[in-house]
This record gives sequence, C-alpha cells and structure tokens, in this order.
Amino acid sequence: MSQLGATVTRDGIRFAAWSQAARRLWVSIFNEQGNREIERLELRPEGEGVHALFVAGLGPGTRYGFRADGDYAPERGLWFDPAKLLTDPYAVEIDRSYAYDWRLAQRRGEGADTAPLMPKAIAVALPKPVQAAPPLFQPGDLIYEVPVRAFTMLHPDVPEKLRGTVAALAHPAIIEHLKKLGVGAVELMPVTASIDERHLPSLGLRNAWGYNPVTFMALDPRLAPGGIMELRNTVAVLRRAGIGVILDLVFNHTGESDRLGPTLSLRGLDNQAYYRHTSDGRLANDTGTGNTVACDHPVVREMVLDTLRHFVRDTGVDGFRFDLAPILGRVEGTFDAEAPLLKAMREDVLLAERVLIAEPWDIGLDGYQLGNFPPSFLEWNDKYRDDIRRFWRGDAGMVGALATRLAGSSDVFVAKGRNGSRSVNFIAAHDGMTLADIVRYERKHNEANGEQNRDGHNENLSWNNGVEGDADDPAVAAARLNDQRALLATLFASRGTILLTAGDEFGRTQQGNNNAYAQDNEITWLDWAGRDQALERYTALLSTLRRATSVLSDTGFLTGRSPAGSEMPDVAWLTETGVPLNEQSWQDPQRHRLVMILGGAIDGEGRLAVIINGDRRACMVTLPEREGFFWTAAVEAADISRPVSGRTVIFMIEQAQAGTREKRNGVS
Repeated sequence: MSQLGATVTRDGIRFAAWSQAARRLWVSIFNEQGNREIERLELRPEGEGVHALFVAGLGPGTRYGFRADGDYAPERGLWFDPAKLLTDPYAVEIDRSYAYDWRLAQRRGEGADTAPLMPKAIAVALPKPVQAAPPLFQPGDLIYEVPVRAFTMLHPDVPEKLRGTVAALAHPAIIEHLKKLGVGAVELMPVTASIDERHLPSLGLRNAWGYNPVTFMALDPRLAPGGIMELRNTVAVLRRAGIGVILDLVFNHTGESDRLGPTLSLRGLDNQAYYRHTSDGRLANDTGTGNTVACDHPVVREMVLDTLRHFVRDTGVDGFRFDLAPILGRVEGTFDAEAPLLKAMREDVLLAERVLIAEPWDIGLDGYQLGNFPPSFLEWNDKYRDDIRRFWRGDAGMVGALATRLAGSSDVFVAKGRNGSRSVNFIAAHDGMTLADIVRYERKHNEANGEQNRDGHNENLSWNNGVEGDADDPAVAAARLNDQRALLATLFASRGTILLTAGDEFGRTQQGNNNAYAQDNEITWLDWAGRDQALERYTALLSTLRRATSVLSDTGFLTGRSPAGSEMPDVAWLTETGVPLNEQSWQDPQRHRLVMILGGAIDGEGRLAVIINGDRRACMVTLPEREGFFWTAAVEAADISRPVSGRTVIFMIEQAQAGTREKRNGVS
C-alpha cells in the first residue's frame, strides 16, 4: 500500500488517507492560523482503499484535515459525516491540543462544521533519520517512569517556560538526578496528543496522564511545543548521559470512546475497519474505555508499525511500553502470542532490537496474559507487586512468595525453555497508590476525582501504620519511613528489570488518591522542595549497590544450584539463625523473616546477604562464615552482632581478608 499522510516534496504535498467504506474523501486546507478553511479538495481513489491527491505549491507548515462521506448508520458501525473535520492518523504534528466539546459528538445533520473545534494537522518535512544505535537500556536495569508534565511543574531549577515539557527532561538538574539514581531508561508516560474524557470538563478536571489518544504519532503541543524535534533533541541529551528513553504508547483504544463519543479521526474515516465490533455490531470494549482498536486489521497493523518505526527512526528512542498490550495480540478477539502484529514487531528491521514491554492484561475475555508474551517482550509483573505488598503488610504465609519474586518469578516466566526472567518488577506505578501512600493509607481517597470515591481499585494491599493519612506522631512517621525503605530495598534486591515511578524515591504522596489520572495539579505534581532527601539518598545507595553487584541486576532465575565453574550455589535461603529453610519453615504462616545469600557477588567469590526482617520484632541474625572472609555492611552502617530491627532490610557483603586476597593473587 502506498504511503499515507501528508508527504512533503519540493513541489508540493501528497495527501493520502485510507478508507474501505467511504464513498468520497477530501482534504481541507486552512490558513496559517488554522482558523479558516481556504480550500477543500477531493481525494482520488487509487485502489486498495487509498484515496490521495498531490497539491502543488504547498509546503511544510500547511494546516489541514480530512473529511469523509458515505452512509451514516451508527447501528451498523457507519459514522460518515463530511461536517466532521478529521485528524490525519499519520499526522506527526498538530497546531493545538484537543479540547472536548459536546458538539464533536453530534449526529449527522444535527450540528455545525466541527473545524473550529478541532486542531489542524501540520504537514512536516521530517529531518534526516537519527543514526542507528543499539538501545542503552538492558534487561535488569532500572526503569524510571515519568509523567512528563507532573515531573517538572514544581521543579525550582527548571526555567518556568520549560516546566512540564519534554524539553525539561534535558535540563542539567534533571540529568543529575537521573544519574544519581542510576536510571537505565526513563519511561515517558504518553506524550502523544490526547483528549479529555467527556465527563471531566464539567468537573473542572482534565486528563493528566494522556492514556486517551486521538491518533498515535502526533505529540501533544502542551508536552512538546517544539514538536518532534523537541523529543528528538531530548532523547539525544539523555543518551549522551547514558540514559535511554522508552515511550509508553496506547494502541488499544482512542478518545473517540463509545457510541456517544466524539468523531475525531478513525471513527469518521472507517469505523468498521479501525475498531473491533461484537457480533451484533456494537463496539467491542476490551479496554474499559468504550472502544477497542482492531490491531488484527492489516491497515491498523501497518499503522502501528509505521508509528513505531517513526519514533525509532526520527527520535532515536530505545523502545516502547504497550498499554493493555493483549489488545495488540488479539486476532478476531482472542489473544495469540504469535499474532501478526506481535510477530511483525519482532521481525521488523528497525524494531527487532528495540526494547518491547507489555502491560499484559486487558479487561476482555482471557485478558490476563502475564507470562504469555513472546520471549523478546518484557512484562509488567503485577504478581510481584501484590506479593511484595502482602509480605510487608504482614500477611500470613508469604515468605515463599517473597523468595519466588526475589528470584525472578520463575513460576511465571520459566515456560517454553526460557532461561531468564522477563519480569518488570514494580511495587507502585502511575496507576494506584504511590509508594509512600501504600504505608500511609489503608483505603483509597479519590474524592477529588468527582465520582464520590467510587473510581479506582478498592483493594490496594496497603496499610497505614495505625493512623489513616497525615499523622503528627513521630513513631508513626518513623514506621512509615522504615516501611518505604524496606519496600525500596526489596525492589532493588530482585532479579529482573525493576521499575520506579518518579518521586517514589523521595516519598511523593497523592493524598491517598489511587486513580489520579484527572489531577493535573499539586496532587500529582512532584513536590521537589518538600522531598525526603534522606530517603532519596538511600535509594541512590541501593541503586549503586545493584549496579556494582551483578548478582542483583542479573535476569537469570535463582535456582539454588551452582553455576558452571563455581562450587558456590547462586542462592541459599536461610532462616535468621543461619540454617537453610526446611519445608516446615517455608510453610510456617507466621514466618516473616528470610535471609537470601547470593553467591559470586565480589570477584565471583564473595557473597551478598540480603537480610529481610518483616516482623515487627527485632531479632538476632547469624550469617554463615567462611575461613578467610568477613561480612561487612554493603549499603549503610550495620552491626549484625546486635539485634536487627523489625521491618528492616539489611545488605551485608562478604569480603576476603587481606591474607586471603594475597594468597589468591599468588603473593606470600
């Protein structure tokens, strides 16, 4: 199929759109301000559903949109209405952000032309492709999830005009912070242009997360006022600092929503082809948003691939995280790990080496697919999240699950002969409570969302340390700090890739809101001035240890066996008394303590001990000793000759005594 979108040449612009069902398509050309239509030209059918027209004399910066006509029968999935201006699905730039207006959803014949309500696509002459380079991010690294706007809106060192933008991520203060944390890649929450859900404007709210796109390539002018070059330049600066960029992309649905939603792009071009429908003609809703993109349709599949290629070729990103990723693998509604789109991603010349991360669930039939994506995909692991929270909440019988998650979640990822963990381990993410709120709130507090606290998950596996929300009691504050440190230490001690959401390293709070998608305000904006700098330093120390000690960042499963060429097992699971756990100990519902001894931490010989005391009581800990070696604190000063405090994680590293080192090096 020929190239779609607006292709700029020396002599003019070729406009092309795809629709199998439309009888006529037009391109509307607007003035430089985008507020007046100056020409409407009909596209010509070229076969295979492509309608195109070359318009001489036009150049970069031209504002335009498409229109389509055909049958209007929503009950049959046909929504053609030439009064609806439609955004080009292949547009890479638009002149302003989307704003929801009820008139965008009016039925044909009932409303006026929507051009004044719509952004205009801007024809862009794309720059020379970025020089190809392998991803900087490697499995086992730290991913830092960043809500672009909220991240820098309150940062005192970032100039005001840059705050809340992609360009702000290239500021030296931000780079310094990311490097201090040892970030392998930033994962940018959606930066493509999105629209508010229709109930938000009346509540005085707006979508702050961006998981409601209209099309898939155009960046949101609020986040990237400099367009594609702003993203490209920021990626380049981060790469020079040794930090990769992963884009969080939404291909599962669009902001056109259900049958009551607005007509903005795909619905008006060919609703039947771009969206999945049920057997009775209704829009399928495997996403919970009102529609589901038909990723098994050949034209949609190629559009998704073209989007990914565009971001690799024209911005140089390391890879992608896919929201509600099973949608991308659904063929006629059923998930298939070998679906054409998933297979094409892995085989494409530009995409094959990129980082691919799946959020492995949607709400459709058999939508929970954790562990079932193809081997090149990493997967967000909610079993890790839930089991770690349950252990530190104090739930009974969780020590076995804790060990499984620390060891790489082989119960999930070992299938099909895979030798390494594809787990993306996280304890908190954008969706849900912050890490600090997990230990401050037992219940969600979403009143600010305007839905009488009905939205968001009711079960958060959280606890409040005796007081719900803010507390003046120093003992409560100390307990909460200990719990945050313990959660962070557990994350950094886990096999697999780890993910930390921006601000969780210094105690950010959303005041108990576990669904803050509509809070573009101080609820989600990171409070840099009030951050807990001691907790931030502790997180940086954990990251330093993880990067310096390959036994932590390795993605191989821990098995208890000795690796080739070593007599030392890769892991030993011990009680606090220094003896291996037996079956009775593993099954003891009241056991909340575990010692993980990792072999080969120092020069392949020294060991690393991770002492986890999830009990509220202190205890003595005995570590196994070897002749010629001694144990020393690995992160902070620690003395295990004294009782180890409750609700604590301690790292001890085994080092050779001076004489032992000399003998090993042949010195007598």
